[in-house]
Amino acid sequence: MKHFPIFLATEGQRIVLSGGGEAALAKLRLLLKTEAALTVHAPAPAREIVEWAAGGRLTLIERAVQAGDLDGALLFYAADEDATEDARTAAIARAEGALVNIVDNLSDSGFITPAIVDRDPVTIAIGTEGAAPVLARAIKADLEARLSPVLGRLARIGKAFRHKAEALPFGRTRRNFWRDYYFSDGPEAFDSGGEDAARVALDDILARHLNGPDREGRVDLVGAGPGDPELLTLKARRALDRADVVIHDRLVSPEILELARREAVLVSVGKQGFGPSVAQDDINAAMVGHAGKGAHVVRLKGGDPTVFGRLDEEIEALDAAGIPWRIVPGITAASAAVAGIGQSLTRRRRNGSVRFLTGHDMKGFAEHDWRALAREGEVAAIYMGRTAARFIQGRLMMHGAAPDTPVSVIENASRPDQRVIDTCLSRLSDTLDAAGLTGPALTLYGLAPRHGRAEAARPLQEIAL
Repeated sequence: MKHFPIFLATEGQRIVLSGGGEAALAKLRLLLKTEAALTVHAPAPAREIVEWAAGGRLTLIERAVQAGDLDGALLFYAADEDATEDARTAAIARAEGALVNIVDNLSDSGFITPAIVDRDPVTIAIGTEGAAPVLARAIKADLEARLSPVLGRLARIGKAFRHKAEALPFGRTRRNFWRDYYFSDGPEAFDSGGEDAARVALDDILARHLNGPDREGRVDLVGAGPGDPELLTLKARRALDRADVVIHDRLVSPEILELARREAVLVSVGKQGFGPSVAQDDINAAMVGHAGKGAHVVRLKGGDPTVFGRLDEEIEALDAAGIPWRIVPGITAASAAVAGIGQSLTRRRRNGSVRFLTGHDMKGFAEHDWRALAREGEVAAIYMGRTAARFIQGRLMMHGAAPDTPVSVIENASRPDQRVIDTCLSRLSDTLDAAGLTGPALTLYGLAPRHGRAEAARPLQEIAL
């Protein structure tokens, strides 16, 4: 270990930086988060530095560092981006007792600034001793995604509550109390009502742990997005990190299920249009049953749970059983699909609205306002439309839609095996029959892929063999 990690007290201390360009700005954005007294020496400071000085956030001296300028400084940053000037100012700083960092010069620096995850007062420093800065940034990005952005504020509230928590037996019970506060009940309360709600939550959690080990079960109704794990929201990722039970649809990709914590129970309740399905009543019973035993349940749905996800039915079942719940929205398949063809769902002077339709409902094929949809320039995202393709095609053409209206069908949107099929309304059903789709597919009516975003076109008689 060539660099020993420590946390320096900066309150009331003096930190000096020499430089006025991009390197100086990068360091100052970080240093301005401290409680130090900052001084910047820069003959030609950037506009942002001048503004920070005018706002009283730092002291700006518009000349180069001279002997005596660094007396009493705790830290010095040489950020002039000039090797000769950086060496000169660093020598002055060392002579006057300051620890020295020369930007992008590890060997001549007395200390390094790590990658920092800032949830003040919770701070995580990540260093690689200059060997792999890209790796440090990647670790930082992963931790930023995992840690609630309000974790620091929760920590301040929790610190004031520690004396009350001493009423709990030392050990596992007390650890479970703080776990519930920091990683489940606390963030959820803060999301719903801010700091006041988080303080109330602490009293509620304490009462629950004092009265016994049982935890109140709850359900998060979470959108898993279209399939790419990187399109999962941070809130959804945190819900998976905390879940005891994950009840998931068929459309949730294996890569996303891998993100659930290892101890979680995974329950598949896949549905398929006009095919084998788990009854909705059975899904409701599974959620209520697990949550009723104190489990944190994540009901994980492909796409966004508010779009053709039977969300209201599940909420009604949870309300009837007195189970608390929350909705964590996700990226819906239409957004991923239209991105896959390089287009936009709306466009000026083409369409000022877009329709989200389902190909079938509980009783069969779904009916819509076909006459309005058949007008030129209309755009629709059709979910669960593969088995209803011939029905949709017939209804639209019957109501006057042009046979050559472009239609794009996107299979496995956003996933590595995404496939884009470019066709037109008159050929829609035959093209899909020939394509042999096996994954989830979304139909974009009225949109063609931008150049290079579709499979190479082949004559219908070829692909229909």
